[in-house]
Amino acid sequence: QVELVESGGGLVQAGGSLRLSCAASGSIFSINAMGWYRQAPGKQRELVAGITSGGSTNYADSVKGRFTISRDNAKNTVYLQMNSLKSEDTAVYQCNAHGGWWSVWGQGTQVTVSS
Repeated sequence: QVELVESGGGLVQAGGSLRLSCAASGSIFSINAMGWYRQAPGKQRELVAGITSGGSTNYADSVKGRFTISRDNAKNTVYLQMNSLKSEDTAVYQCNAHGGWWSVWGQGTQVTVSS
């Protein structure tokens, strides 16, 4: 089993920065990819950034150039560095991991960007 715990959310001013963390535990060797999703009230969940076990990354167009996804294998943790935050970045951010046949989600962490 893989379990994910997110942290690092909070309130930040527009233009500021925040770093989210997603710590994985369990059968982490089976993870093929991890990603950060977000969902704002009244909107669909969207993929913000993803990273594969091989290190390939991808980003939503809305965050390219501002957000960076990375990982620390020693800590079994994936990060989302968010810079130049905008009010439209306000959402619940949720970490996801999937293997060949499974997918799990973290509990989510709230990011609120004030203007």
